[in-house]
Amino acid sequence: MSATVATAETTADESVMQSVADAMRDAATTASDHAERVKASFSGAGPRALRSLSRATYTGAYVISYGLTYGAVFAVSSLPQNNPLMHGFRDGGAAAVDALKKR
Repeated sequence: MSATVATAETTADESVMQSVADAMRDAATTASDHAERVKASFSGAGPRALRSLSRATYTGAYVISYGLTYGAVFAVSSLPQNNPLMHGFRDGGAAAVDALKKR
């Protein structure tokens, strides 16, 4: 009877060891697959982050320039046009454009 018990224990131990080996193999495969997916997602993150930063920079510059230009044009157009201040603005603007053209 002890030989039967020993054979049953050996078979049970082999079965347990095979199950552990299968689980370890599956875990290693899963870990490798997960590592590849993480690596792939990080390799695409750099260009996406750069695109997002570029888009945010463009939008910020657009909003600032639009706001400044619109505000300046609105302020100037709301002032009376026929006075020394407006004549000075026009002459100064024309002089600046001439200076840029001569450059």
